[in-house]
Parts: sequence; structure tokens; C-alpha cells
Amino acid sequence: MSMEKAIASVVKDGDTLVIEGFTHLICFAAGHEIIRQKMRDLVVCRLTPDLIYDQMIAAGCVKRLVFSWAGNPGVGPLYGLRRAVEQGIPRSLEIEEYTHFGMVARFIAGASRLPFMHLNNFSGSTLIEKNPNIKSVRCPYTGKEFATVPALNPDVAIIHVQRVDKEGNAQIWGLMGVQREAAFASKKVIIVAEELVDGRVIRSDPNRTLIPGMIVNAVVIEPFAAHPSYAQGFYDRDNQFYVEWHKISKDRVSIERYIDEWIIGVKNRSEYRKKLGEPVVSRLLASEKLSPPVNYGY
Repeated sequence: MSMEKAIASVVKDGDTLVIEGFTHLICFAAGHEIIRQKMRDLVVCRLTPDLIYDQMIAAGCVKRLVFSWAGNPGVGPLYGLRRAVEQGIPRSLEIEEYTHFGMVARFIAGASRLPFMHLNNFSGSTLIEKNPNIKSVRCPYTGKEFATVPALNPDVAIIHVQRVDKEGNAQIWGLMGVQREAAFASKKVIIVAEELVDGRVIRSDPNRTLIPGMIVNAVVIEPFAAHPSYAQGFYDRDNQFYVEWHKISKDRVSIERYIDEWIIGVKNRSEYRKKLGEPVVSRLLASEKLSPPVNYGY
């Protein structure tokens, strides 16, 4: 289905939502559609809420942020996020902070249908004093005390992948985060893919299938959906945009102008790509570097 239909039919106001992807395969197109549909009171979760959540927060879509690190990677702060936390602009924002592995453990517990996960990660950290959800448990085998985090089971996970078949079997290669764990932990899953392929292509290389169609509620084919993030083998990260966002987001007026022009002002990703222009798109297109074939024969 279209991105517009997928977001309208799967995501609801007040949902707990995760848009995952680590450095690449971050689905900006889905976040932009959420902004266009003026969704409100979302609880958004992500290990590294970068530009896409900054935009959603600045657009007033977000009530609460659950995260482990927040910033414009390699550049600086997220000013939309800072204004919401420090000044309540455009609305006050609640924050719930963990470490990276604390968030990973929450997704693992959620995917495993366990109530919590234990870990060593918070030893010596003062984060425990700031987050009452971080508790502790004593090991029945060794007597050692471990920190614990509660399971995270979002209402919706939006996962961007390189390719998918019509049944929703989705494949990823390159750098990975917690896409699989987030998908299995969530009640509903939207897969956004660069391309639709025949099921025989998926079955020919089964080890790349990260998310099986049996847990997928909607499939969207949306080329260039991750820009300014990247999709390995399709297009590169637009580092220039991340630098520009530092200037855009620093000022409330300029960030609102960007949202009006580049998100509200375009109907879909196709118009967004056209507005970017072919010189930008061509500059980011990936070169061909194929991996050797694998023999799955008996």
C-alpha cells in the first residue's frame, strides 16, 4: 500500500512508535508522513533519536521520547528536541533515558515476551537515580545483583529495508541495529522497502531475511525513503544535509519553515525527491560492489 495509507491505517494518535535503523535505513519518509497527517501524543522510541525525531518533535507530534543518546551525529545537538525539553516549544516533552544496551535489552525482552531483562550495563552509573524504571534483581544462581530494564513492546514498528517480497519477507544487508528485535517486540509492523522482488529472490538467499512476513501488517515500496540517511547498495548518506540541519534546527522559525516547505508542502516521497533535484540524487547514488555468490546447494 502507499505510505499515506499505511500510516493512516496502522499508526494512531497516542501510539508508542519506533522507527528503527542504525545510521542507515532510517525511514524519514514515514516520519514525514506522520507529520503530514498531524498525528499527536506519540511516544517515540529509538536508540539514537537523530534528525527524524527532531523533526517530529518540532512538528508537535511527540509527547514522550524514550531513548539512549540524542544528537545530530557528528555535528551537534538536536535543537528541536532541546527547545521542547527546555522551553516547552512547540509543546513540553517528557524524556526517558537509558544506555544504548539498556534500550537493546528492552527490545530483546519485548521480543522474547519477557517482563524485563537484566544486564551489567548500569554498574556505576548515576542514570539509575534519574530513571525509576531501572531496577535491580539478585541472581538466584550466583547471588550477584544485576540492573534490570522493563520490556518495551511498541504499538508500531516502522522498519526500512533494502528489499521485500509481496508477503512481507524483508531483507537487510550492511550495518544493522535492532530492527529485528524492534519488529518482533511490536504489536504491528510496517515494512518500507527500496524495491519489491519476487519471492524466489528472497528464498534464494534466506540468511538475509531479517523480518518474516508473518509479523508484517503493511508493505510500502518507497525508493529513497531513508534520505538523508542511506540504504546500503542504493544511495549514500547525505552528510551535507546533516551539517545543514544544524543551522536549520537552531532557529525555531527556520525549522518551522523547513517543515512547511519540505514536509507539509510536498504530497509524498516522489515529490520530495523531485524537489531535491537530480544533481543531489545522482551525487548520492551508490556504486556497484557485489558480494561473492554463496552456494546453498546440498
